[in-house]
Amino acid sequence: MFVDGILCVIMFLAVQAGQRAIFEETRLKFADFVCFEAIIPEFKAIDRNGVIAELVSALANAGRLGSADWREILKAVIEREEEASTGMGKGVAVPHVKHNAVTDVVATVGLSATGIDFSALDKQLVYSVILLISPVDNPDKHLQVMESIFKHLQKDKFRKFLRQSQTAEQIEDLLREADEEPSL
Repeated sequence: MFVDGILCVIMFLAVQAGQRAIFEETRLKFADFVCFEAIIPEFKAIDRNGVIAELVSALANAGRLGSADWREILKAVIEREEEASTGMGKGVAVPHVKHNAVTDVVATVGLSATGIDFSALDKQLVYSVILLISPVDNPDKHLQVMESIFKHLQKDKFRKFLRQSQTAEQIEDLLREADEEPSL
């Protein structure tokens, strides 16, 4: 798990630097992995674990976790988060876990107007959270999705528009626009 966290940080930094040599495969679009029905435009929770619980529960309610007990996946995400924060700085966090209960990569997005303490690298609060759950047996796709997410999150304009979104529809529209206009 620690190595997974280190790889994510290295990937984030490599993407920020514009070096894509390691990740040459075609970037996936948000529409390929985000469950739009599970988007949360404003968290009710005020802490990290509560936010993660809302996101995992939303994916379960949307039927995207199969027959898995969503509490097992929640436990795994929180355990992963306790090993190393996924608060990448600049107001965003990407909690993620590989779990044998899912058969395909799935993600969702949630926002907080007041900010959540994720123990981010820059010590700032997190306002935008993208939760990613991947199958254990497909690490390449997990990395492709992470690369796609980080490529967008490094852009000030994208982060600004995401944070300003007020509804699930606005978030979905932004993600779909980002799919079509990579410079966003």
